[in-house]
Amino acid sequence: MKRTILILSVFISFSLLANKASAQIEGIVGMWKTIDDDTGDAKSYVKIFKATNGMYYGKVTKLLTEPQDKKCTACVGKKKNKKIVGMIVITKMKIKGKGLAGGKIMDPGNGKYYYCTINLDENNKDRLNVRGSLGSFGLLGRTQVWHRLK
Repeated sequence: MKRTILILSVFISFSLLANKASAQIEGIVGMWKTIDDDTGDAKSYVKIFKATNGMYYGKVTKLLTEPQDKKCTACVGKKKNKKIVGMIVITKMKIKGKGLAGGKIMDPGNGKYYYCTINLDENNKDRLNVRGSLGSFGLLGRTQVWHRLK
C-alpha cells in the first residue's frame, strides 16, 4: 500500500511539473515585437508557432522601420533577395527545459544563422529572452529582449 502511494505521488509530481513546463512553452507561442540592440527601437513583429512536425519556428510578419517589401540582400541560397516579411527566421526549435533550444535564428541584416535559445522572462511573461550565439552552448553571442504583442 505504501509503495502504491509513493508511486502515485511521484507520478502526480512529475505530471504537475510537465504541465508547468508545457504552459511555459505555450507562453512562448504568439506574436512578439523585436527590439533593435543598438537603438532600443522596435524593429519588427515575429510570430512564434508550433509546426505540425512538433518543432517551433518564427516568422517575420511586419517590419516597423523598413518598407514592407524590403528584401534580404545579405541572405544566401533560397532566401537571397526574398522579402523579409513572411520569412522564417527561427527554425527547428525544440523544447528544452522551460524554453526552446536546438534550432537556429537568422539575422536578415547580415544573412547569418546563429544557434538559438528562447526563454520567457521569469519575472515578466510578456518579455522573451532570445539568445543567438556562435556555438551551441550559448557562448559568444547576444541576448535580445522581445515584447509580447497584445
